[in-house]
Amino acid sequence: MATNPMEQFKVHKIGPEIEVSGINLSFTNASLFMVISAGLILVLLLFGTRQKKLVPGKIQLISEMLYNFISKMISDTAGKKAKPFFPFIFSLFVFILFCNMVGMLPYSFTVTSHIIVTLTFALFIFVGVTILGFVMHGFKYLKIFIPSGVPIVLLPIISIIEIISYLSRPISLSVRLFANMMAGHTMLKVFGGFVISLGLIGGWLPLSFSVALTGLEILVAFLQAYVFAILTCIYLNDALNLHH
Repeated sequence: MATNPMEQFKVHKIGPEIEVSGINLSFTNASLFMVISAGLILVLLLFGTRQKKLVPGKIQLISEMLYNFISKMISDTAGKKAKPFFPFIFSLFVFILFCNMVGMLPYSFTVTSHIIVTLTFALFIFVGVTILGFVMHGFKYLKIFIPSGVPIVLLPIISIIEIISYLSRPISLSVRLFANMMAGHTMLKVFGGFVISLGLIGGWLPLSFSVALTGLEILVAFLQAYVFAILTCIYLNDALNLHH
């Protein structure tokens, strides 16, 4: 009998329970796969930057491609002022990408399929960008809610819409990543269950769908990391350059 497709998203403790001041800090399967993702990133970057060859090897080439990709993304969306934030954007993109990709492995856990993880990222970015905007521009940063060229009659309505849009950033940013990863993995599990239920004779059709869906999910895993990073760059651009 096919297993529950939602079972793969269940968080469970690994090892003893740890509680501090009423807060459960136990090590979980989610924590484990975050550590695994971070470890894989460290291994990739350490080996990729250890020997800087003129003709790069495969690992060095991947590291350089990631570096150039994020550097160009920041330059195109946020400009030169955002260059000091390269380490943050790079770390954010690579960590989300690896969490997504590691979650594609059989019997693994997809960290980004949980709203609490993606919302924590999004809230950190939202609060950080908002503080940066006020530090850079003071109360002039509030001009972001007053688009230029808007007729005075429409200004109150447009400003309210801009404020709601701004406050909804962490929700839209987190839900987009969480929903895509959860939906994709649920569909993979459902089709996998059909393959097992129908057997070799009747399972070829859901199996072919599973293979195609796996390829699509790998693409989505990259695109969602990209979207998360580029939206962060756009928010940084608003805070640094105050376009309104």
